[in-house]
Parts: sequence; C-alpha cells; structure tokens
Amino acid sequence: MQMEPKVNILLVDDKLENLLALEAILEKLGENLVRATSGEEALRCLLHQDFAVILLDVQMPGMDGFETATLIRNRGRSRHTPIIFLTAFSTSDQMLFKGYALGAVDYLLKPLDPNILTSKVTVFVELFKKTEAVKQQTAQLVAVNAELRQSEERLRSLSTCSPVGIFEIDTEGGCRYTNPRYQAICGLKAAESLEKSWLESVDPEDKERAVASWSTYIYYGRDYSEEFRFQTAQGIVRWVQVRSSPMLSGQGELLGYVGTLEDITERKQAEEVRAQVIREQTARQEAEAANRMKDEFLAVLSHELRTPLTSMLGWSKILRSKKLDDKATSRALEAIERNAISQMQLIEDILDVSRIIRGQLRLNVSAVNLISVMEAALEAVRPLADPKEILLNTMLDASVGSVYGDPARLQQIVWNLLTNAIKFTPKGGRVEVNLSVVWGEEQTTQKYAQIKVIDTGIGISSEFLPKVFERFRQADSTTTRSHNGLGLGLAIVRHLVELHKGTIFAQSPGTGQGATFTVKLPLLQDNRGNRGNREATGEISSVASTPLAGLKVLVVDDEADTRNFLSFMFEEYGAFAIAVASVDEALAVLEQAKADILISDIGMSEQDGYTLIRKLRSLEPEKGGCIPAIALTAYTREEDRLEALSAGFQQHLSKPIDPTKLIAMVASLLKLPVEVPVS
Repeated sequence: MQMEPKVNILLVDDKLENLLALEAILEKLGENLVRATSGEEALRCLLHQDFAVILLDVQMPGMDGFETATLIRNRGRSRHTPIIFLTAFSTSDQMLFKGYALGAVDYLLKPLDPNILTSKVTVFVELFKKTEAVKQQTAQLVAVNAELRQSEERLRSLSTCSPVGIFEIDTEGGCRYTNPRYQAICGLKAAESLEKSWLESVDPEDKERAVASWSTYIYYGRDYSEEFRFQTAQGIVRWVQVRSSPMLSGQGELLGYVGTLEDITERKQAEEVRAQVIREQTARQEAEAANRMKDEFLAVLSHELRTPLTSMLGWSKILRSKKLDDKATSRALEAIERNAISQMQLIEDILDVSRIIRGQLRLNVSAVNLISVMEAALEAVRPLADPKEILLNTMLDASVGSVYGDPARLQQIVWNLLTNAIKFTPKGGRVEVNLSVVWGEEQTTQKYAQIKVIDTGIGISSEFLPKVFERFRQADSTTTRSHNGLGLGLAIVRHLVELHKGTIFAQSPGTGQGATFTVKLPLLQDNRGNRGNREATGEISSVASTPLAGLKVLVVDDEADTRNFLSFMFEEYGAFAIAVASVDEALAVLEQAKADILISDIGMSEQDGYTLIRKLRSLEPEKGGCIPAIALTAYTREEDRLEALSAGFQQHLSKPIDPTKLIAMVASLLKLPVEVPVS
C-alpha cells in the first residue's frame, strides 16, 4: 500500500531552544517539521514549499512576526495558509486585533500547553490534507471530463465521417439516431430519417423479402445481415448490405437495436460482371461439349437404329422374293423379331431420357419386395447370358424387407445393370448378384437394401469412371467399338435410383479387371412383414415408433408421388399430415387450421416455395407468420441453401430425401424430447 505523503509544518522562532521544544511536542504527528530562525528565512521556505500551518513567533529581531505575516499574506500562493502566533509576553487586545487582522487563526501564549498545541495543529494538518485531496479529485475530474469531451468529439467525428450508415432504433421500432451516411443512402433528410424506417427505402421488388426477414430477426433476436436494393426519391438505385445486432444492458435487458447500411453497389456490379464472364465461359464450354456429345450421339444413334433395320429389311426382302422352307422362314422371322425388340428398347431409352429431362418421369409407388423384383430381372436376362456361357451367381438375403417404390422401374434398374454386366463380360465369365441389408452413414439409424452387381468383364478406366452415369457418355464412341448401345442405360438407372431416394456408385480396379455397381435403397421404416413380431418381443414401443405423435405437418409439393410419400412417412411416425399441391392451397389451409411445421418444395409451377415462405413471414404470428419451415429442393448449391434460409426457412434439405434425416430435422427444429427410432 502506498504511504500517504507527509504534510509540511513551518516553525518560525529566533531561539533554537523554542524550535526544539516545538519539534518535541509535534514530532508524534509524524509530519514534516521545517525550521526557520527569522522572518526572512521563513519567506524563503515559502518560495519552495506549501505548508499546512505556520507557527510564528511574534517577538523576533529584525523582521518581527507581524511584518512576516504581512508579507506572507501579500503573496498569492500563501495568502490562505493558517498562521498561529506565539508570544512569551502578555497579550493586549491591541496585539490580538492586529494579529487577527493579519489573518491569524489563533494566538497562543508561551509556555505552550502541548495538548492544546497538538490538537490545534492537528486540525489544520487534517484540513490541509482534505483540501489537497479535493484539489486532486478536482484535477482528476477535470481530466476525465476533458477526456470524455474528446471521446465524444471523436465518436461524433467517426459517426459523421463513417463510410457506412449507422442507425439506432428502440424496442418499439422508433429511430433514435442516424448518421449522415445513412441519410444519404436512404435519400432522406436528418429529420425524415428519424421518422421513417430504412425499410421504406427498399426497392419494391425486394420489399416483401426485406419486411419478412426483418420481422423474423426482431422475433428471434439474432444478428441480422441481408442485401437489398434501395431506391431513393430521386430514382437512384443502389445495392445495400444491412446489418444489425440487439443492444443489451448489463443485466441482459433488450434496449434496442443498432445497425449499419453499407453501399455495396460497386461490389455487386463487379460480381455480376465476373459471374457473367464465368457464365459465358461455362456456357461456351458446355455448348462445345454438348455439340461434341450430340454429334457422337447422333452418329451412334444412326448406327444403332440402322443396324437392326438392315437385318429386318434384308430378311423381309428375302421372304418376299424367295420361297423359303419352314426352317429358313422361322429363322428369318426370329431375326426380324429380335431386331425389332432391340430397336424398341433403344426407342424406350430415348423416351425415358426425354421424360427425365422434362421432369415428367413419374413413379407408381407402393411397398415392393425386392426378392421378386430381382428374380424377375434375372429370368429376363438369362437368354442373354446363356449364349455367352456366362455364369449368374446370386446371393439374395430373404430377410430384406420392403422398399417404397415402383416395381416396374425397380426391375428396370436391376435389368439394366445385369444386361450391362453381361454385355461387357467375355464368354465364359461370371456375374454375381447380391442383395443384403446395410446400415446408413454414421450417426443415422436408417437401414438400406443393398444390391450389388459384380462382373468379370472389361472393367472401367479411372478416367472414364467419374463419367459413367452421364447421359450419352460411352468409354468408346469410335467406329471401331466392340459393343453397341446409346450410352443412356446407366444415366437412366441413376435417375431412377435417385427418384427412389437411393444412391448408386460404380467401382473398378481398372481396365480388364471387372466392375462393381452398388445400389442402396432405403427400407421402409415400418417393416410390415415382421412388425408384429417386433412389437410382441418388445423391441419397439409405441412411444419410440411414433415420435411425432399429435404433430400437425403441412406438406406442400406439386408432385403427387412426393406428396403421397411424405404424407405416408409422417403418418408412420405418428404425425397428422395435410398435403397440398400449391401455394394458394397451403395459405388456405393455414387460415382454417394452425400447423406445427411446414415442409415445402422449392421448385413448383406458378408459385414456388420462396413465394410461399415470404407470404407467410409477412403474416402475424398468430396467423402462421412464425411457423417453423423446412425447404426441400433438388437445388443443392450453397447459394441455394443460403437463399432458402434468407427467404425465411429455418432448415434446408436437398433431394433425394432421406426420411431419417428429415424426421430428425423436424424433431430438432421443434425441440421434441424424443429420439428417431431405428428402422
């Protein structure tokens, strides 16, 4: 702890013994005692030091006490220093009056009473200390006030000269402060900026989105960052990034909101120019690649269509021009029929691809047993395998449950993979077909039916493997290729697998080492074949199997198959599902009944999912304005996810939909105290 500085006490007397006596009496005060043996010496001491009190002898040779006191009082620095006169002579009223007239605070007669002297000096010492403390506090206060003024001036200058607009609003939405840059961006005068919200300056095309996102921000109270176009009264349009954060007191109480407006027009223009250049380059490259693929495809298509026609026309002419015996006639008709079937399959593949491109490939879904599907496909390809002496080995797990899908399209998947394997496997080779149950990725409880088709054929090169599922892609599209086909089969297979919410991938060690195609399809959560046994043995409980019991789910999708699938899935988990096909129907449903959560597709005809969520977010909370919402979309880019979230959705899930992930997302969003059951 820092020691308190000592106070100076001036002792003035021409006799040394008197000074020693005074020091002996006052020594116990612990202060700094300064001697002076004359008035002149006392004045010299006052030039360099300040004193709490002066003990001044009246009778001194040369300059006496009164003269010394007069000079002390004439000096500004010591004018108010307390003086106690000391005298060994009896005091007359005249001397007392003279002493007090010179500013004396007391008049003591020698010999001095030590207690009285000590108490009187102590009073002035304490007074001096307090006075000094007040002076220090005053100086500190002056310094603090000066610093505050400088700080306020600095903040005022920063706000005035800031390159971004600054605003502050209260909890009621009233604007309390704006800086000049804010006023310039919004095209408002200082007074107007306190009366109008920045939302009024947003371009009409962005205003609905701005109002919805700002309302969501005010409701949830998180940090806010959005980009909008602003339009001033003068018609100036600029891009502005709006940021805001809640202002909280030390106790966590909401005081209001502080935010910034930043003009990002130049950045947006630069991004648009850069994006346009990239789009043009990409479009040019894609066009060049598409032209090459188109030319190759047309050449292959011409060859594949003309080849069976040659045989069909040739045998037709022979049948018409010559009389053949029964054996030759049967051979001709078989050739014509075989080539007609081949040509019909080519046309079906082309039509399937056309439906895929237009988004019109539909599924007739139901619960499907994969064992029967795979056995039918195997029987269909045996006539292709037998002439090449290819051995078909099968390992089909009979305990695999059902999947939710189109049985005809599922058979088409297996048939395509098998014919592809047989086509590229040399004579005497082997094709293995396996069906088993596997778990999903880590941290999921979804089970999948896994189909593997393994061949000992020519394999796939590492360069072509990433492109094996692309349309019109063939490892060999030259005129010397040894295998026919249009390069459409695997592209169709991939699309069909994805429509069934599954995945497919290819593996090959390299050319000449065979290939493996693996398909994973999600099994139904409710395996109806053994559900009764599981319930009887206590493996599941009613609570675990219906984690969404009592929940009202609004499903919006313009594709009937997807609506039916989602409704079925949610009802299997105990929820009550309402499925509609359009934005207007969804809004009408919400007017009549309140839903707990919204599941909406983004890409819909007429009005998309963005339109729906923006209309909802503009409503009052009691009318559905704050309903939790999950976006389902086939658009999987990061910017698509961000756009969905900024539009007002709380979560974004890309297609194909994983039922387990969707149910887990719903439970998490609604903070349900349940776990998604193992399927």
